[in-house]
Amino acid sequence: MWPKRARAGHGHGHGHGSGWARLKHAVTPHSHDAVESVDRALTASRKGMRALWISFGVLAVTAVGQAVLVAFTGSVALLGDTLHNFADALTAIPLAIAFLLARRAATRRFTYGLGRAEDLAGLIILLVIAASAAMAAWESVQRLVAPQRVEHIAWVAAAGLLGFAGNELVARYRIRIGREIGSAALVADGLHARADGFTSLAVLGSAAGAALGWWWADPVVGLLITGAILVVLWGSAKEVFARVLDAVDPGLVVRAEQELVATPGVRGVGDLRLRWVGHSLRAEVELEVDPRLSLAEAHRIAHEAEHRLWHALPRLGGALVHAHPSGPQEAHELVAHHH
Repeated sequence: MWPKRARAGHGHGHGHGSGWARLKHAVTPHSHDAVESVDRALTASRKGMRALWISFGVLAVTAVGQAVLVAFTGSVALLGDTLHNFADALTAIPLAIAFLLARRAATRRFTYGLGRAEDLAGLIILLVIAASAAMAAWESVQRLVAPQRVEHIAWVAAAGLLGFAGNELVARYRIRIGREIGSAALVADGLHARADGFTSLAVLGSAAGAALGWWWADPVVGLLITGAILVVLWGSAKEVFARVLDAVDPGLVVRAEQELVATPGVRGVGDLRLRWVGHSLRAEVELEVDPRLSLAEAHRIAHEAEHRLWHALPRLGGALVHAHPSGPQEAHELVAHHH
């Protein structure tokens, strides 16, 4: 077996082509050592934390403003929207805890660190979304059974616009930062906020119905908001569960394979596995090389292949490259029956 090097730095000899290429590589800062991986993870977590607290503040102000208006308008549609905005604001808490846990170093018990806590936070967010949908549905059905008059219609409409503005601002910010740092949970939370914004606009329909004297309009809009929440729940669940089940974009696999095949000295690419640990990507790959190569030469090829992966894959946090001689190998029989 040719195990991947233990990265203490980037400065041991791997090929970079011509003398000019070597000089350019030497003066270009792009270290791939373990310290840099930790630094990038910390930077991503800090960005995520900042996005969480800023969006939490915006949504909290939005929800409190709507709650005040619910108190004297009596709109159940507005109540459902307010409950959902409060729930959306509270999702910042499990995500913040996950980002803090992700900063902790790997241990002998948690050898990959605690980055997967982010996936658990995503599951908690799904539960919060589901609970808000259930509450909105319950209140809407209750209002259909026992109709009540909606007061101060203009303020109901204003509250709907407030909810839309607050959620759209938060959605854009969370989605941008989530994609920037590779956080599926944060992106899902941003999409959740975006859908909340459009459900807030539905409150305008409740106000219009009340103005026309349609008593049923308010609870019906409340049920429509519930349906919109369920649509968000479905989309977010697909995103979160895909990450929990170690799904990756197939395009990343293709890109990694292309870089590995193009590495000088690589005769073939065997098993290639990618997985996300929080918002850091991990790679494991087996390469086939000339069986006549020395250990040092095979190691250099594996090192060059890993180097290419660092530049080809975004947010790569670690790569394990195993180079073995091409062709049938008796040594493989030692472990073949374990696969």
